Amino acid sequence: MEKRRAIYPGSFDPVTYGHLDIIRRARLIFEEVIVVVAVNPQKDSFFTLEERVSFMKRALSNFKGVRVESHEGLTVECAKAKKARAIIRGLRATSDFDYEFQMAVTNRKLSQEVDTIFLMPSESLFYISSRLIKEIARLKGDISAYVPGFVAKNICKRLN
Repeated sequence: MEKRRAIYPGSFDPVTYGHLDIIRRARLIFEEVIVVVAVNPQKDSFFTLEERVSFMKRALSNFKGVRVESHEGLTVECAKAKKARAIIRGLRATSDFDYEFQMAVTNRKLSQEVDTIFLMPSESLFYISSRLIKEIARLKGDISAYVPGFVAKNICKRLN
């Protein structure tokens, strides 16, 4: 019998405590979660793909049943290739919902075998976004409450 497996795709640029909370919640539901650091040619990444994968692996080093990979292409095809029955997506606010709903329906049209599961982060992490964290850092604000310490150091190093 195959494991209940899901993928959690994202750019993770950078990984935040909100992302880690979603992964922790997904592991309560699935036996295995594959975190897929996505290549999105439409986005200018702050960190390279290799850096983002490395940061995610380090942030998840104590998580059981989780592995990290990268992928370029359709998320639903990645899910099928990994034999995952679900794509995990985090929802922070109603503004996320319209886009995420559209993606979920599109993915269902592309593959009826893969469902999308929406998870919300803890209330204390609800407002965190990678974009917001980078903006705070650019303005010399303290980002230590939003990202692991090693990520904060790398963001600050990149900005200096």
